[in-house]
Amino acid sequence: MKRILIIAVLAAHFSFFGCASEQKKEDSRPADESSSEMLSGTKVGTKAPDFTLNSTTGKKIKLSDYKNKIVILDFWATWCPPCRKGIPDLIAIQKEFGSDVVVIGLSVDSDTKLDVPGFMQKQGINYPVVYADTGTVKSYGGIEAIPTSIVIDKKGIIADFHVGLVEKEVFVNKINSLLK
Repeated sequence: MKRILIIAVLAAHFSFFGCASEQKKEDSRPADESSSEMLSGTKVGTKAPDFTLNSTTGKKIKLSDYKNKIVILDFWATWCPPCRKGIPDLIAIQKEFGSDVVVIGLSVDSDTKLDVPGFMQKQGINYPVVYADTGTVKSYGGIEAIPTSIVIDKKGIIADFHVGLVEKEVFVNKINSLLK
């Protein structure tokens, strides 16, 4: 009975807060959703680190190609329940905001990397998904829990970030404030 209770508590914790990532961080400070700093010290109001990564379709995706658009970066994995739960909201945001907003999924799948394209098709993901590499993960603070989402404004400045599952309305409110 104790074992079942412990498993239930852990499942509830990860479904609300996020999944532990396979990536390791160098900074030992704890993640704090309400903080204006990410784990590496990257701050809201600073330039988002650029990247060039391979997409699931084989195309190279560069963050800098999306200047003049609001970008939501979503670090996730196929095996993460809260990541999967948040995908329909990201799909809806991409549909609702059209060309003003681009969602980019950054898959941290390693052992399950080959599952990503089929998973995307099954889920109906309508935004580009790239395979995150160690350098990109480090440049965004050594992502330790997923989902981790970063909102970037039209000038390439980090406007917001969240560790764990984010309600759609939080993204919508931030996007609307950035579109003003």
